[in-house]
Amino acid sequence: MIKVESDLLSYELFGIKFKNPVWTASGCFSYGLEVAKLYDLSNLGAVVVKGLSYKPRKGNPPERIVETPAGMLNSIGLQNPGVKKFVEEILPELKKYDTVIFANVFGEDEEEYIAVAEELDKADGVHGLELNVSCPNVKKGGISFGSDPETLYELVYKLRKITSKPLLVKLSPNITNILDTADACVSAKADGLVLINTLLGMAIDVEKEEPMLATKTGGLSGPAILPIAVRMIYQVYEKYGASVPIIGVGGITTTQDALQHVLAGAVAIQIGTANFYDPYAPLKVIEGLKEHINKKGYSHFLQLVGKAHKIKIK
Repeated sequence: MIKVESDLLSYELFGIKFKNPVWTASGCFSYGLEVAKLYDLSNLGAVVVKGLSYKPRKGNPPERIVETPAGMLNSIGLQNPGVKKFVEEILPELKKYDTVIFANVFGEDEEEYIAVAEELDKADGVHGLELNVSCPNVKKGGISFGSDPETLYELVYKLRKITSKPLLVKLSPNITNILDTADACVSAKADGLVLINTLLGMAIDVEKEEPMLATKTGGLSGPAILPIAVRMIYQVYEKYGASVPIIGVGGITTTQDALQHVLAGAVAIQIGTANFYDPYAPLKVIEGLKEHINKKGYSHFLQLVGKAHKIKIK
């Protein structure tokens, strides 16, 4: 249930009060503390921290990032200090800011997902969990959790049982029909969906005549994926409407980009890759949304959510 607050952007979602609908995306904002040197994180609707595994991970060898004409490819390999170090050392510092904190969860098998989720469920200061299901399932031959609806359902169903906190699933776009995996998550009682994760891509050095990433392929993010994210959000909202909260992510660099996500059906948005070249991008989008709402004569942000679906083609 969504409850409107008194000002233009604030509302209650998942039983949590958000100052605004602008979040930072996992991976591109690290754990927030680096950017806290530039501005007060309390201005943000939410911070989604970098993905957490049970044990520390060193990630992939270099090269791990390659620029593309409209974004970037990354193959960081989910480098992180492990969930316990996050809870003991990083979370206490992040809690000093008046913003909502979502922890991104991943694992190589169901057992690791469950172990990480259990640690975060009891961690004071973590408001909710976001599942990264684009990870390979080592027990099923490396197939991504997010590409097989049955496997995804089982994972979400089990995690739903062990956490009382809001459970969001970040869906992979590397599938034929996004509704198949969205349906699996909804059936397993996920609280909301995050659309979309990165697209699988590749870049080749024409002089060296070899792949530019050490792992050959990586995740494509940035402006290039905006139309794909908007399309998938539109499809999911078209089926479920406001009954399934959608958090839009993918290609957002400006207020206009964010509005495309919102008009397609996103009740909140996440800014990712843009943070690398403009860490103030989230603040600019927050102000831009206020200006747009006032210009259009609306009384609240939520009046924009899904509005593109009201347009009829004649």
